[in-house]
Amino acid sequence: MAEVQLVQAGERAAFHGRPADGVSPLQQLLAGGYVEPAERLRAQWLLGVCLGAAGQFGSAAAALRPLLVLPANPTADERHYAGEGACALASIHRQVGRFADAEAFDTWAGQVTPGDPVVQFTSVLGRTADAVGRLDREHAMTLLTEAHKLCADTPDWWRERVRLGWVQSEVALSWGRPDDAIAALTRSVAESERVGAPRHVAKSLSFLGVSQQAAGDPNALTTLGRGALLAESLGAWPLVWATRGLLANWLAATDPQLAEHSRRSAEHAVRLMAADLPPELAGTWLQRPDVAPLLAR
Repeated sequence: MAEVQLVQAGERAAFHGRPADGVSPLQQLLAGGYVEPAERLRAQWLLGVCLGAAGQFGSAAAALRPLLVLPANPTADERHYAGEGACALASIHRQVGRFADAEAFDTWAGQVTPGDPVVQFTSVLGRTADAVGRLDREHAMTLLTEAHKLCADTPDWWRERVRLGWVQSEVALSWGRPDDAIAALTRSVAESERVGAPRHVAKSLSFLGVSQQAAGDPNALTTLGRGALLAESLGAWPLVWATRGLLANWLAATDPQLAEHSRRSAEHAVRLMAADLPPELAGTWLQRPDVAPLLAR
């Protein structure tokens, strides 16, 4: 029973609380004695999710990579968590701008999980986001249609539907359709709030603020600010740097003092994330054109 409680604590932190709060119970479980194989795999994946959501990308990758090492005749659970682990690694690479690497992980996830509906969906959706990142909007639209067909309408698929809305918005914006993006994200915000998933609310609000800005909606600043505050309260540093970085840029001409407050918050997040990256990747990260302007001179 204690093992189950530790996994549940990790899952609550990953999807319904502060991601960093899940690290200790999951590490405690994984460091213990015998754990039922499926529970150990799930705990390993959840640990990677918690670390990644908290901006510890290097530690998250170290936790996730063992899941990708499959035996000669893997079980369904081993295949499932290998796929989930690969998709989580793809998300990390995508967030630091390495879209080709992300696509390779997403593609591999789909290849090793035939017949697994969740990973097949996640793989296709990830590849859609990868295509957006590579500015291939035609391919992104084709993949998005496939992802939409794979997405179930059952209660346990709430995370998949929320993430579908995020990528729908990215594709819509790439085609200059901010109203379509807003519609998709309004659904994502509502579903995240319905299930009590604050990190997903924060990310949905960040996407919504960007889409409102593209549509000329005066509520964009307020929406993005809500997302930033919620991300900060959760210690979701990848969301903090993205939202606060945008706010610093948007406010620079109209409210320099508030813009500087946001820049400092973004810099704090950026440096926390850099501290957990391998040195060569940390240097690349800090020199990115959307990161370097946030750093104090």
